[in-house]
Amino acid sequence: MNYRMLRDVKVSAIGMGCMGFSHGYGAIPPEEESIRLIHKAYDLGCTLFDTAEAYGPYTNEELVGKAVKPFRDKIILTTKFVPVFQPGQEISEGKLSKKGVANALNDSLKRLQTDYVDIYYEHRVPLDSNVEEVAQWMGDFIKEGKIRAWGQSQSTAEQIKKAHAVTPLTAIQSEYSMMERMFEKDVIPLCKELNIGFVAFSPMASGFLSGKYNTKTQYNGDDVRRVITRFTPENVEKNQPLLDLLNQVADKKGITPAQISLAWMLHKYPHIVPIPGMRKDERVVENLGAADVVLTDEEFNNIEKELAQIKIYGNRTDEDIHKLGSVKAMDYKGEIIS
Repeated sequence: MNYRMLRDVKVSAIGMGCMGFSHGYGAIPPEEESIRLIHKAYDLGCTLFDTAEAYGPYTNEELVGKAVKPFRDKIILTTKFVPVFQPGQEISEGKLSKKGVANALNDSLKRLQTDYVDIYYEHRVPLDSNVEEVAQWMGDFIKEGKIRAWGQSQSTAEQIKKAHAVTPLTAIQSEYSMMERMFEKDVIPLCKELNIGFVAFSPMASGFLSGKYNTKTQYNGDDVRRVITRFTPENVEKNQPLLDLLNQVADKKGITPAQISLAWMLHKYPHIVPIPGMRKDERVVENLGAADVVLTDEEFNNIEKELAQIKIYGNRTDEDIHKLGSVKAMDYKGEIIS
């Protein structure tokens, strides 16, 4: 396994996003199977494991805490709080108050069976919130030893600058893949400038870039692909040129399209660490194996040239995922979407 730095935190070049073990992608594995796969990832060199209070809610933190307990001190464990109440969290001060976040953090620590979190993220940042105030709270939690570092998710460049000036950010966790590149314009370059790591969630576009789905694939139950527009049959067909490109490059190198999509972002940015989900043995081996894939400059430049000519259809938004009914999403003002 190769390793990278999220500011001053050393992690495996590819981490494990654990959300899918509890919800979001249809039927979930039995608990013992999920724990076995997390252990397998660790045995293959993965040292970054990500969860959140909203996954379940709560159940994913409980699962991950149980799974990583045998090697807790040898990994980087990250979790997130959302600025809106989860079940049982209601207090008069509001969730986005120091008491509200402190309560959430203490409850996360209990579920994770640990006395500290390596990186604690604000899981979406309302546009009208006081990011400097939140940054101050995070600085206090760091002094108390409850967290080692902090970060934001899906935040803007301006929010990052303001928060970082109060308590330096270690990582920004936001969506990034060949299909979603909006943060290339300002956030990713800013992170590099400020020595902030960028953790890419959904680095394979919810599995689309694996090439394992087609216009006839059916998604049932608690599966976000039911509502993510890039998975509508018409958009799957329109996005075929991207899969054709991945297959072409993968065939030449003797690896998989998924590995190409991960190797591409690792080559492009030294401060990016993707955290794909992986719920099968072959996916764990495939995804973590991408850390060892080396693209030549010529291969990378050819991919970039082709990508520039490909139009992407559909996306992944919190508003769409809210329609699934199993996840409470909020808008950028911090209000629950109705």
